[in-house]
Amino acid sequence: MEPTPEQSPHHAYPDHWEADVVLRDGGTARIRPITTDDAERLVSFYEQVSDESKYYRFFAPYPRLSARDVHRFTHHDYVDRVGLAVTIGGEFIATVRYDRIDGQGRPASAPADEAEVAFLVQDAHQGRGVASALLEHIAAVARERGIRRFAAEVLPANNKMIKVFRDAGFTQQRSFEDGSVHLTLDLEPTAESLAVQRAREQRAEARSVQRLLAPGSVAVIGVGRAPGGVGRSVLRNLLGSGFTGRAYAVNTSFDAGTGRVEGVPAHRSVSEIGEQVDLAVVAVPADRVPAVVADCGESGVQGLVVLSAGYAERGAEGRERQRELVRQARSYGMRIIGPNAFGIINTAPEVRLNASLAPESPKAGRIGLFTQSGAIGIAVLAGLHRRSAGLSAFISAGNRADVSGNDFLQYWYEDPGTDVALLYLESLGNPRKFTRLARRTAAVKPVVVVKGARHSGTNPPGHAVPVSRIPDATVSALMRQAGVIRVDTVTEMVDVGVLLAGQPLPDGPRVAILGNSESLGLLTYDACLAEGLRPRPPRDLTTVASPQDFRNALAEALADRTCDAVIVTAIPWVGEDGEAETGDGEVLAAALREAAATGPAKPVAVVHVEMGGLAQALAAATSTAAPPAHRPSGPGPQAPSAAPGTPAPAASDGRAGAPGDPAPSTTRAPGHPAASPGRAPAAEGAPSSGRAPVSEAAPSPAPDAGRIPAYPAAERAVRALAEAVKYAQWRRQAATPGKVPEFLDDTIDEHGTAALIGRLLGPDPDPRGRPLTHDEACELLAGYGIAVRPALPAPDPEAAVAAAGQLGYPVALKTTAPHLRHRADLGGVRLDLAGENALRRAYDELTDLLGTPAELRPVVQAMAPRGVDTVVRASIDAAAGAVLSFGLAGAPSELLGDTAHRLVPATDRDAAELIRSIKAAPVLFGWRGSAPADTAALEELLLRVSRLVDDHPEVVSAALEPVVVATHGLTVLGASVRLAPPPARSDLGPRRLPSY
Repeated sequence: MEPTPEQSPHHAYPDHWEADVVLRDGGTARIRPITTDDAERLVSFYEQVSDESKYYRFFAPYPRLSARDVHRFTHHDYVDRVGLAVTIGGEFIATVRYDRIDGQGRPASAPADEAEVAFLVQDAHQGRGVASALLEHIAAVARERGIRRFAAEVLPANNKMIKVFRDAGFTQQRSFEDGSVHLTLDLEPTAESLAVQRAREQRAEARSVQRLLAPGSVAVIGVGRAPGGVGRSVLRNLLGSGFTGRAYAVNTSFDAGTGRVEGVPAHRSVSEIGEQVDLAVVAVPADRVPAVVADCGESGVQGLVVLSAGYAERGAEGRERQRELVRQARSYGMRIIGPNAFGIINTAPEVRLNASLAPESPKAGRIGLFTQSGAIGIAVLAGLHRRSAGLSAFISAGNRADVSGNDFLQYWYEDPGTDVALLYLESLGNPRKFTRLARRTAAVKPVVVVKGARHSGTNPPGHAVPVSRIPDATVSALMRQAGVIRVDTVTEMVDVGVLLAGQPLPDGPRVAILGNSESLGLLTYDACLAEGLRPRPPRDLTTVASPQDFRNALAEALADRTCDAVIVTAIPWVGEDGEAETGDGEVLAAALREAAATGPAKPVAVVHVEMGGLAQALAAATSTAAPPAHRPSGPGPQAPSAAPGTPAPAASDGRAGAPGDPAPSTTRAPGHPAASPGRAPAAEGAPSSGRAPVSEAAPSPAPDAGRIPAYPAAERAVRALAEAVKYAQWRRQAATPGKVPEFLDDTIDEHGTAALIGRLLGPDPDPRGRPLTHDEACELLAGYGIAVRPALPAPDPEAAVAAAGQLGYPVALKTTAPHLRHRADLGGVRLDLAGENALRRAYDELTDLLGTPAELRPVVQAMAPRGVDTVVRASIDAAAGAVLSFGLAGAPSELLGDTAHRLVPATDRDAAELIRSIKAAPVLFGWRGSAPADTAALEELLLRVSRLVDDHPEVVSAALEPVVVATHGLTVLGASVRLAPPPARSDLGPRRLPSY
């Protein structure tokens, strides 16, 4: 909506304040500025507010708004007077307004930095978190306009509003004056306010997913009158899964007398149903979808699964159709899976939902699966079915215009029915948010990701999201930092998923190998070494070993305290007639399960070659009773807990609390990873889930408990186990996160550096930014305690000799031309020049060989102590955020891609891991008898660079090259810095859904 001409162009309608938000109950609403066109909406809204709420707003009976009131509340300058409204279906459900005031409470303009704020929420929508969302947005608007504090007068009886202010997490003061509570809020975000915001975001988005996965009623729209077609297939799949709710068939072409289709009520529209419909599955042509969405929205449908194609995957016209679909659905408070989706499945026994094109629902299990591709979804479902692995939920989101993998991470984080999250992603709409959510979720349960479209540099058709420019290797490193298990193929994803869902996490990398084939044992041993594990010599049971021999050997290996995991290798027995006896697979499986169930909790995997029935028998559910009391629990996935005293709500998937349902337990069934007593180790800054502590009642094992995964190749089993080992190590470290050392504060001038950056950028900076000169870069880095060794220009031999006299011999002569910078292999560097003659000779050689002094731009620099040449870089990617990188200097490291990466801000642990994670790290630690480098000084340098780019997002790139790390100390020989206006941060503002 545009403002009237009377408003100043300088105060034009701020469309960037518009936002879609998810409310506490999972529904959506739109927040936008109020305009002069909203007079009728405002009056209608006010008429629906109760007298009590009006009294709380105006401190007196106020039955209706006068014409003057309406004018005042709809005319704003968007600077000193701002009003926001929350709308659903185009109508107001809440408003908030601030007026800038001076120290005496009178209307004022800038530079006054305080404003009076007031809210009004329609009674029917109170308790949905509307006011909390409004406070986040109006506070962000106020900060943008230079307002630093809010003042509010609240009646003591208005407990709901007082609670909104109190729980926001802002620094605040309260006093009681003239019969009202006077509140003052400092609008500067705090760690507490950010944690509150993210906790509310998690609860709201998890609830929105729960409404999609556990509907009480489903309407399939587009069901054909004759058998066949997408709509009819989905309806049959829904009914075939045993859906426990109500189902309806909808098609505008049904005759008036059509009573039932496939045994369920048939209607020509959702509005004709006359009962609440929670979820609508849309399978009509794209041009008919808008009418269907309007029908659903007017009928109170909560969510849509849009199977229809013809959207962003079809080009520009389709992209605009997709944007309009999202706008229309959100205007009614609905969320969308799709369009171009394959569907959703929830195997919970009290739901049994199959609203997809998959003809059969997967078995119930502990794995949650999200894919952005229907074809990949089908492949993964088939792979899990072959392994007899069960799913808790399956989502194939298609173009994922609205609901994304981030939403399901929010849901799975506290879902007691999911122990492992598998995601196939082709694009990351919000990488910053993804890494934050993945880190928090990975602290309580494994997150396994396959990233498609890794090397194309573009998003797949239909995915209208920002494109990240960082290399795939960097993306992989950042996922690892967040605890994500990144694998390359869907086969590996299934391999890792079935191991993590059925086995406990290993305590370390020590692996015992046993079996009846020496060759297969050696292959497994070699694979373990290749994956960085520490295998023990394989134990050959010989080809005559019986199932009882396997059982005894496995029990012995599990009891061995020097062993963290066991891999069993098996080949068929050969009978007396020379034929393979393949029928003993079930007997062997029973022996292995028995040993695993009674021994200590360690992961077990089986590698088999043509063992008939073995894989299926091992995957069979085996545990029907409580686990043995002596079996200790290990570091398996844990469920998040709430603060003491938090009431236990119904589980987000509708399972917990249902009559007869087993309660989650802190004790683990054989082979099943479950929670330990107390709070699960969480990533730094992870908010409480709001869920009550889990019960300690005797458990019933989960569907995947006790399943021993079997693999047809040693490499696949070992790779899956290696991922589990690395993830378990990350989990242990995440329980005690790193920190930024306080000693940095004493040598950092944050405010002085900010002032310098302001001067360097100027009042009207170029959006493209500017590189700093050498002297400017040195001055900037010095503010953070980073000293760059001086380099003096040498435009001629005489200047070079003078510079060397100033610096002191020995010196280095280097070219700084862009095409020769840091390329010692091209001969642009001369080192250890001990005197004037050597310097002049080197100068002549350089200019004769490479070009004129004007082309080479030579400089003279004092020699640094000998050491290891390294490179430290930091850069900001608009999508992923600031990234800190480290590697050794030189062409080999660049050619091999031997560079490590971490997200900023980096902790002391991140810095230590960054140095040690490159393949060439041994060079820094005394390789081949050399003196170890001063890695402590290097870690400190990394932390300083991280702090610089974190404190000052205007530093969009910084490179220190080379950094010579000696036995004691280090020397920065070169530095380049680029400044630019900071890119917008979508992860620090108020909650909002993506808008593409």
